[in-house]
Amino acid sequence: MSKDKSDLFNESTYLSEIRKYIDKTYSQHHAFKKLQTSELIYSKPELGLHFSISNIIKYADRFGDKKGMNRSDLYNVCHYAVHALYCSDYVDVNSD
Repeated sequence: MSKDKSDLFNESTYLSEIRKYIDKTYSQHHAFKKLQTSELIYSKPELGLHFSISNIIKYADRFGDKKGMNRSDLYNVCHYAVHALYCSDYVDVNSD
């Protein structure tokens, strides 16, 4: 039986895992404070975009070094990529 091309690389499984990981991050202890540091950074989308890209590089670079092939590093790359998309959309819309 051939695999559906729209899920050739198990994207639906990985996206589901990433969604669960992201949801879990908002229930961690630091997320219950009134205002998270990231919210301050993302209040200025240009800064948020650079912050997100920097974190993508950080987590991608350390994958395989800190705690071995730590899957959470890749989840963090994905989470910051979502933040970068959010900031990029805002910057694009408001750049005129």
